[in-house]
Amino acid sequence: MNQPATTPAVRRVDARHRYEIHVDGVRAGLTAYRDRDGRRVFFHTEIDDAFAGQGLASVLVREALSDVRTSGMRIVPVCPYVAKFLEKHGEFADITDPVTPEVLRWLETARAR
Repeated sequence: MNQPATTPAVRRVDARHRYEIHVDGVRAGLTAYRDRDGRRVFFHTEIDDAFAGQGLASVLVREALSDVRTSGMRIVPVCPYVAKFLEKHGEFADITDPVTPEVLRWLETARAR
């Protein structure tokens, strides 16, 4: 008999600049960021193939963006998945900033460190 999966758990891992989503104690995916001037710049989101199709990316990104709001920061959606999520979820529009060429240049340097 199959046991239902436990509720996914999302946690911020500051040392690795990402939020992770865990299902039954296994890391199922992540969304990566770098912080700059009160903005959390999201640049990559992935869900492991073994967990695909379960809506986990949406849960992960919603929890991450809610955490950004709670922390008083703003969102910059470089990651295409985060950008698409924000198009569908206007509740985060008030804390979302546009992606600019300057932010993209900064991100390239920040990720290289």
